[in-house]
Amino acid sequence: DSDLSMRTLSTPSPALIFPPNSPGFQNGRGSSTSSSSVTGETVAMVHSPPPTRLTHPLIRLASKHQKEQANIDRLPDHSMLQIFSFLPTNQLCRCARVCRRWYNLAWDPRLWRTIRLTGETINVDRALKVLTRRLCQDTPNVCLMLETVIVSGCRRLTDRGLYTIAQCCPELRRLEVSGCYNISNEAVFDVVSLCPNLEHLDVSGCSKVTCISLTREASIKLSPLHGKQISIRYLDMTDCFVLEDEGLHTIAAHCTQLTHLYLRRCVRITDEGLRYLMIYCTSIKELSVSDCRFVSDFGMREIAKLESRLRYLSIAHCGRITDVGVRYIAKYCSKLRYLNARGCEGITDHGVEYLAKNCTKLKSLDIGKCPLVSDTGLEFLALNCFNLKRLSLKSCESITGQGLQIVAANCFDLQMLNVQDCEVSVDALRFVKRHCKRCIIEHTNPAFF
Repeated sequence: DSDLSMRTLSTPSPALIFPPNSPGFQNGRGSSTSSSSVTGETVAMVHSPPPTRLTHPLIRLASKHQKEQANIDRLPDHSMLQIFSFLPTNQLCRCARVCRRWYNLAWDPRLWRTIRLTGETINVDRALKVLTRRLCQDTPNVCLMLETVIVSGCRRLTDRGLYTIAQCCPELRRLEVSGCYNISNEAVFDVVSLCPNLEHLDVSGCSKVTCISLTREASIKLSPLHGKQISIRYLDMTDCFVLEDEGLHTIAAHCTQLTHLYLRRCVRITDEGLRYLMIYCTSIKELSVSDCRFVSDFGMREIAKLESRLRYLSIAHCGRITDVGVRYIAKYCSKLRYLNARGCEGITDHGVEYLAKNCTKLKSLDIGKCPLVSDTGLEFLALNCFNLKRLSLKSCESITGQGLQIVAANCFDLQMLNVQDCEVSVDALRFVKRHCKRCIIEHTNPAFF
């Protein structure tokens, strides 16, 4: 056996993750049937590696009659590692408890590039502490292989858990803590300051996070270049309700390499915040300001400064945006591929016309709940955007079957069409189906099936 197998190391066990009254535990002790009946992820309990041979007399007696080795044990190590690579964190920890060989394979550093924990009841802080301690066994205090940590919907995650990640994982590249509303700015600052390679950060639903910045100590140490030291390219701050223009200004000044930014339902953001964003972050390809009700046509003028770099834009339910804002986008962002303008009731056929004539490579368009868009707008769309694959017209009161037929006759690659709550005939829907055979039609007409 290798040196690693001779140590007494920590291996995750269900005991520290589930409450004592959970289905997998009885009287505070782990039950042998807990592994498959309990949902959630596993955290660690320290215990010795499994023995090399089974010592119970009944098991030893049974093994005499078992002349053939189990099929899975015949697989070489590289095949076992390939199988283990598809397992989530909790299952991988359970595999480490089967036997000594599986223990050594399950803790192969190549399998620990990612930690994924989910569930509301899991003790995430303790799980991260024990897992990182075990992964630091060969490289004290540093997890060199760990690149991704995904902790989604774990309400018990606190700043302490993020501090553990910041201290132990300098090579971290991706962090997702969506729905973990107990973390604060200070912990996020520590992560981005101590993990210089972090590129992907998802703090959606973390209502206490108001901006992304370096810690004061890191700012002083890196001055005067500290504004360019955060390498985040992907940032999701959906449902960060308290984010304001000043916080967005700080984010833009520190995260100048942003290419993907999602600010859905950040209801305090205004056109001024978008102006700050465009000053520093000139490489943005995807941007969402859905449900930011204070964003108007002036904000669209700022976003249009991204020009041909912008490929994805969501302005859904931004009621202050009209044809004027759409014209700004269409005029300067000619390589736009995706536009979600659902619920922008100020958009009319004129805006759709300008968009169709200037953004001819458009592949996905959502103009649902835009009551002023009619068959005329659809005609302009059909005659210019031949590559259209997804089109949503949900609750567009002025749309008829004639407009749909024009679209179907010209956009053969259409794959999804949403005409729910639209007054269109069954014949029009059948026409679409005949001409766009791969198209999935979402509708509310009970006569069409």
